[in-house]
Amino acid sequence: MADIDEFIDGNLVVSVETMRKSDAWTIANLTDSKTLMARAGKAVFDSVDWNNRHYKKVAIVCGKGNNAGDGYVIAKLLKDSDIDVELILLYPENFSEDGKYYFDECVKSDVTFKTYENELIWEEYGIIVDCIFGTGFKGNANGFVAKVIEDINSSGSYIVAVDINSGLNGDTGLGEVYIKSDLTVSIGTYKYGHFRGNAEIAMKNKVNCDIGIVIQ
Repeated sequence: MADIDEFIDGNLVVSVETMRKSDAWTIANLTDSKTLMARAGKAVFDSVDWNNRHYKKVAIVCGKGNNAGDGYVIAKLLKDSDIDVELILLYPENFSEDGKYYFDECVKSDVTFKTYENELIWEEYGIIVDCIFGTGFKGNANGFVAKVIEDINSSGSYIVAVDINSGLNGDTGLGEVYIKSDLTVSIGTYKYGHFRGNAEIAMKNKVNCDIGIVIQ
């Protein structure tokens, strides 16, 4: 068992490195990575009341890593449920291997997508799902991504962050520009960044979803 520092409010909390090693161990020994990504997307899908803004469509804002891959899974599930959904691709030429697989599944299902180069009217989305950065993000969001984050925060939409709010460090919870969510859905196990730094003001509510990653 790896260094598990503490329980907070009865919840197991681990470092980003422990989560990374545990994810890798689980993939190598128990569950393939595509299945884990599918479980992560389904966990988020099941955690949100998508009908609370049913009169507007859902935007899923995707970066370029596996956090974006979770977003593609969510988009496909929404499409299959006849919920109006649109992908916003911030890096349209950049996908993780598993993310590309699920993006292609979205394309097959006719999920529409836009890129940051399109004129985006954030207010037209009732729910915005943040799949820009994962828990491994370090430094500060800048450039056009910082502008996207600020625009999402100003949209008036219901905001869901997948795993952790983009712009926050997964260990420290610190960041200068970051998503301010109505709900954050942690995947696997809570990380320190869910409780430290700016977490209290960044996350109105949070929930953790166990997807079968065995902590090492």
